[in-house]
Amino acid sequence: MTLPQNTIGCDVSGRRLDVYLHPAARSCSFSNDSAGIAALIGLALEHRAFVVLEATAPWDQPLVRALEKAELSFHRANPRRARDFARSIGMLAKTDAVDARMLALYGVNLDLPATAPASPERLKLQGLNSRRDQLVAMRKAERIRLKGVADPVVTESLEAVIALLDVQIRALERRIASAIKNACDLAQDAALLRSAAGVGPVCAAVILASLPELGRVDRRAIAALAGVAPIARESGLMRGKRHVQGGRKRVRDALYMAALAAIRTGRWKQHYDHLRSRGKAPKAAIVAIARKLLVALNTAIREQRPILNAQTT
Repeated sequence: MTLPQNTIGCDVSGRRLDVYLHPAARSCSFSNDSAGIAALIGLALEHRAFVVLEATAPWDQPLVRALEKAELSFHRANPRRARDFARSIGMLAKTDAVDARMLALYGVNLDLPATAPASPERLKLQGLNSRRDQLVAMRKAERIRLKGVADPVVTESLEAVIALLDVQIRALERRIASAIKNACDLAQDAALLRSAAGVGPVCAAVILASLPELGRVDRRAIAALAGVAPIARESGLMRGKRHVQGGRKRVRDALYMAALAAIRTGRWKQHYDHLRSRGKAPKAAIVAIARKLLVALNTAIREQRPILNAQTT
């Protein structure tokens, strides 16, 4: 008889780490600080446990880094998938303690892959990209406000803030380019990504920072991770429209913009026109191009060869 693997479910909040150890059925709580994280790491090491925690950035990041440093296997769970699992087993209540137990059961009942540790270079790139996205969102909001303003004093204030944000965004983009250039692995992968039609420096940086699985999984898995895989909706004779959902929104947005650029010329334009002639809606056709583009990028990284603007089926 095989003994069940020890699994720790951890619900992470800004102030607390609620923990459930399976199969010992032991519940406890630690503070989400260096002392509390050290105690949780000690518990996991003592029981040689696989740790399952929900992705709740930025609150989970100190724990994730500590798990990596201790060389403990862990899975950073998608919150929606974890909640779907809870509903599937009848766990409808939602408290921190219940969620910790649910996450432990999630790890026990499903063959969850261990989350790969992130390199310091990729972590730095993630932080820079995240900050750039925040500033771009702020600039967009200010530009929207500017359109509805008649008062010259308010207009001057908005324009000054927009100009400052422009400077900050350009500075971050230079830092992002430098971070990629100074990391050999990232620089090599960035060159491969940029070999694809439509993939510019922003898209390449987003993919490098937010999709470390690129080149390590098959085309179906990478499409699901990026949120560009069509989800079937069929039952009996009913054939519903397929839609993309889930995945990493920032990656999906970057791929969508890359596809928009790619379909302007060349083979990608021909393929887009072909999809439109078959009745595909414009947005659906662009998403289909984004998915094919991602598959091409996945192959390029795995095989370490440039794309040369080839179309992948």
